Amino acid sequence: MHAHRAPASRYPAVKRWLLERGARFEDITTPPRPMQEAWSDVDLRSYQEAALAAWELGHRRGVVALPTGSGKTRLALAAMHRTRLSALCLVPTRVLLDQWVREVSRVYRGAIGCYGDGVRQRAPLTVATFESAYRHMDQLGDRFDLLIVDEVHHFGSGLRDEALEMTVAEARLGLTATPPRDAGAMARLAELMGPTVFELAVADLAGGFLASFDAITLYLDLTPAERSAYVSLATVFNGVYADFRRIAPEASWADFNHHSARTSAGRRALSSWRQMRRLLALTHAKRRALEALLGRHRYSRVLIFTADNEAAYAIAREHLVMPLTCDIGRQERDDVLERFRRGDIRTLVSARVLNEGLDVPDADIAVIVGGALGEREHVQRVGRLLRPSEGKRAVVYELVTRNTIEVGQARRRRQGLVVRRSAQL
Repeated sequence: MHAHRAPASRYPAVKRWLLERGARFEDITTPPRPMQEAWSDVDLRSYQEAALAAWELGHRRGVVALPTGSGKTRLALAAMHRTRLSALCLVPTRVLLDQWVREVSRVYRGAIGCYGDGVRQRAPLTVATFESAYRHMDQLGDRFDLLIVDEVHHFGSGLRDEALEMTVAEARLGLTATPPRDAGAMARLAELMGPTVFELAVADLAGGFLASFDAITLYLDLTPAERSAYVSLATVFNGVYADFRRIAPEASWADFNHHSARTSAGRRALSSWRQMRRLLALTHAKRRALEALLGRHRYSRVLIFTADNEAAYAIAREHLVMPLTCDIGRQERDDVLERFRRGDIRTLVSARVLNEGLDVPDADIAVIVGGALGEREHVQRVGRLLRPSEGKRAVVYELVTRNTIEVGQARRRRQGLVVRRSAQL
C-alpha cells in the first residue's frame, strides 16, 4: 500500500488540506482540555498585553523576546488561560521544571502534568524538560493543542529540534530573552515555532517595569607572570586561528573546533585557548577588585558571576560566600535562595545556574568576574538584578582584563542591553 509521511508538526496543515477537498480520513482523538472553572485570572502589564496580542495576530505562532525578569512565564500563563487549550510547556532544566509547575499551580487549580526529574505524569496542562519531552514524545506528541517553549533559543540548530517536530500542536509560543541572530538558526526556529513577533531589550523597560541600573566596567591588568603566560598561549592559538580564517573567512567557531581537532597543531591551539580562558577567569587583579567591591557593598545583596565552577568555588573559599552551582541539590538550593531572600545570606557566587530562568530573590549588585557564553549570558545575568522596587537602582560591575580577548568579548555581549523595540503583526 502506498502512503505519504510528514512530521507531526504538519498535522494541522494536512488536516486542513483534506477537509478542503472533502476527503475521508481517520482523525486522531481530540486532546482533553483543562477544566475551565479551575482557572484564575492572569493580569498582564501593558507590554505583556502587547506581546500576547502580537502572538494572537500572528495566528498563535511565534517567538516573544523579553528581558530576564520581565515576566515571560506570566505571559505564557495568560496564553494558556485565554486560549483554554491543552498545553505542553517545555523547559531546559529540572530547576525550571519545578518553578514552572509552581507558577502554573498558582493560577490553575486542576491537575498539572510533569515529565522530568524521575516523574512521568500527563495532564491537559503538562510541563516537561527538553530531554524528557524528546524521550517521551510518543506519549505527548498528539495530546496538546498549544506548545510553549521556554528559553527557545536552545532550538533551531540541534538534534533536539526533532522534539518540536514530533508534536501536532498548531498554536506555538516561544519565549526567550535573547533570540538567535544567526540567519540559519532564525530560519529554522521560524519554521518550528514561528517568527519573532514581539521583542524588547533591557533598555526598553529599565526605569519603569524593570529597575534602573548602572553598568560599570573595571579594566584591570595582568601581573608580569600572568602576561607572559598569556602571550605564550595566545601566540600558539593565534597562528592556527589566523590560518584557518584565511582559508574559511565565513566559518563559525564550531567549524574551527571541528577542523582543529583533526591535527596536532589544531589540538594544541584549542588547548591553548582553554588555558587562556582559565587564566583570565580569576586573575590576581580580579581577586583584589572583587575583595574591594564586596567590602564596599557589604550590606547589599550581591550576585557574583564567574566563567566556570572552578572560579566560583575559589571565590567561595576565599570570601566565605555561598556557591550556587550544578553540584548543589534542589533542597539545598531552595534553602539557600530562601535565606538570601530573608537577608541571612547576602552574597551568592555562580557560574551558570543563575543564568537561565531561575527565580532569584531581590538583589541589587552584580559582579561579573567572567563569562563564557556572550551576549545571551550577559543579558540573562543583568536581568537577575532588575526586579523593580521603590527607589531601587541596581549596579552591574564587569571585570575586564586589558589587552586580552576579554575586551572584545565584553563589548559584544553588552549589545544585548540596548534598545530594540519590534513587533511583527
